[in-house]
Amino acid sequence: MTQNNGRRRVVVTGQGVVTPLGTGVEKFWAGLKAGECGIREVQSFDTQDLYITIAGEIPDFDPSERKLSKSLMLADKFSQYAGCAAKEAVAQSGMEMPLKGEAGYRTACIIGSGVGGLTTLEFSYKMLFKENKRATHPLTLLKAIGSSASAHVSIDYGITGPTFGVVSACSTATHSIGLTYRMIREGLVDRGLAGAAEASLNWGATRAWQAMRVLSPEGLWPFSKRRNGTVLAEGSGILMLEEYEQAKARGATIVAEVKGYGMTADAGDMVNPSIDGASTAMQMAIDDSGLSPSDIDYINAHGTATMVNDINETRAIKRVFGNAANKVSISSTKSMHGHCLGAGGAIEAVAAIKAIGDNFVPATLGLDEPDDECDLDYTANVGRKRDVNYAMSNSFAFGGLNAVLVFGPPPA
Repeated sequence: MTQNNGRRRVVVTGQGVVTPLGTGVEKFWAGLKAGECGIREVQSFDTQDLYITIAGEIPDFDPSERKLSKSLMLADKFSQYAGCAAKEAVAQSGMEMPLKGEAGYRTACIIGSGVGGLTTLEFSYKMLFKENKRATHPLTLLKAIGSSASAHVSIDYGITGPTFGVVSACSTATHSIGLTYRMIREGLVDRGLAGAAEASLNWGATRAWQAMRVLSPEGLWPFSKRRNGTVLAEGSGILMLEEYEQAKARGATIVAEVKGYGMTADAGDMVNPSIDGASTAMQMAIDDSGLSPSDIDYINAHGTATMVNDINETRAIKRVFGNAANKVSISSTKSMHGHCLGAGGAIEAVAAIKAIGDNFVPATLGLDEPDDECDLDYTANVGRKRDVNYAMSNSFAFGGLNAVLVFGPPPA
């Protein structure tokens, strides 16, 4: 069965996450429903000379306990996060792996990263310039390359079709999912693993981010009057996407349908976001889905808790949704898991899909008093039950790179 315009339908049959709220979709979702916060004092590196000492670190990740492949055991942490999330997504999909023959070539593996193996590079520079070593680890290059995660996962599962990593800062994962959706929809491939991974929490990265004056030393409080910056985090999110008829034929459990995708660039400023770019991306995703703005029940907002982003995203939602803006439930789950940078869009896509499956909208924590210009329903502090048929997930990155996805329930 295809949509009326003849396009192939694309469904989600597997999900996997590694997040500051825990590893695994059910643990992550339970944390979101309970309103838990994964932002804590940094444990993995010395913060003595930093004024930013909090982050969303992964609390329960030991690669040896996750039974990753031998090649991933030698990889950078961002590739290990991707491998772990992909393993969960593949297991949930019930797909027989590794793929062989034509099936491998009809499968994509699009897994990006905003910065790749940044911790590997920091360690290598430390060895060379501080400890005066004559060489770095022989696998330094392979560990640091931003496409390494996609390559490792393709090797693990015999994926011989389009395999590469997308790089678009905080929109990376959403672009990866959107591109895979389009590849399947238009017949280039039949299935694909899509998402992103990030493991950039280290001294150097924190020093660079705090120099921009966009990080909060206290917490991440989107849309709040007291918000004073975002909080860095790490993790991974991976979706298994499939063409609907093939998924149905093999008896797969379908958890959602990808309904629409939109992407734009502001072409304006590297830091300050545009209302035009964000609103156009949202409108494109809605148009692509064949829905109306009033059909969207939940928006997982980009919601970074920076002064400009939250106001501009609110204005963009109002522009696209009109009168329906006052009826849609919105939340920024970053208030609980932090800003996972390139991986954020996939982790938040999982939250949007779970919201549909569970008819539950997670909260925006720290919203005791909203900003005067942020006057929509952001689901303050406590999540709630409501019917969620269609959900939107927004990603708006530095450089003005915008990507938006719309998800719906499994096809009847």
